[in-house]
Amino acid sequence: MRVGIVGAGFIGNKRAQALGDSKLTFVADVDETRAKTLAEKHSCSHTTDWEEVVKSDKVDIVIASTTNDFLVPVALESIKNGKHVLVEKPCARNPEELLKVVKAVEQHKGVKAKAGFNHRFHPALMKAKEIFDSGEIGKLMYIRARYGHGGRKGYDREWRAKPEICGGGEMIDQGIHLVDLARWFAGGFDEAIGYCATMFWDMCVEDNCFALLKNKGGQIASLHASCTEWKNLFSFEIFCKHGKLDINGLGGSYGEETLTYYKMKPEMGVPGKFVHSWPGEDVSWRLEFKDFVDAIKKGREPVGTLRDAYEDMKLVFDIYDWSKKYG
Repeated sequence: MRVGIVGAGFIGNKRAQALGDSKLTFVADVDETRAKTLAEKHSCSHTTDWEEVVKSDKVDIVIASTTNDFLVPVALESIKNGKHVLVEKPCARNPEELLKVVKAVEQHKGVKAKAGFNHRFHPALMKAKEIFDSGEIGKLMYIRARYGHGGRKGYDREWRAKPEICGGGEMIDQGIHLVDLARWFAGGFDEAIGYCATMFWDMCVEDNCFALLKNKGGQIASLHASCTEWKNLFSFEIFCKHGKLDINGLGGSYGEETLTYYKMKPEMGVPGKFVHSWPGEDVSWRLEFKDFVDAIKKGREPVGTLRDAYEDMKLVFDIYDWSKKYG
């Protein structure tokens, strides 16, 4: 399929490298140098006007990888022009914005839209979901997850530190991945509380958030998102009645991606231990886009829809509201 990318920054480049059999035909970025550089790598057109991409007859799929304040405008215009669209997480600055896109997708039946939740396609998490769904480790009790990085010099002067652009801090940035994964395993949550704090960076959005999610079945997810994690960290633990799934690392600076499966024995005591590891490149971006193309061709819903992103975003803003009230 023919792909147009709006936003030629770090994520836009990652997306361009993960298109598989599809072809990049058009790139837009407000910085012409960035747009031109990415376009030249793929021998395609470039522009500084993103509307050219979403209206182009050379484009079947639009990837919106802009700052958060432009994700909704790009998505809405893409849908209006009959383009399938992959919107990078968090897909909007708040739930109200995102709901407009969800409704637009529902009104344009021929258009498929997907949220950029590549973490669902990390091999360790896919394997964990396979084991979990088999039922062999029993009913879910709780989830404990941590995700963080250490920022960089000047991080508090970048766009992610400006609420009018980003909509929130670390919880809406990396934290929304944790919320999405927790929902993926638990099926949903009805309550969300937490404390958001700015402990280190000189900015008016949070650099740490400590959150609890709970559903009517009594299942709980404890989440910590941080950009004062001086050594990059990803840890996602799933505790069930008959075992535990422990996912660590995402490759690169987050360490080798591993899944450790602790299987309880009938006599209890020390559990059986089975370790899977994926030391190679990060394939999640490629697998995610492959699923999206397959969903378009087969007329099914992709894994990780904009409705999922909307439910995630509502929980994030419930946490923000609770923190403002009680923090």
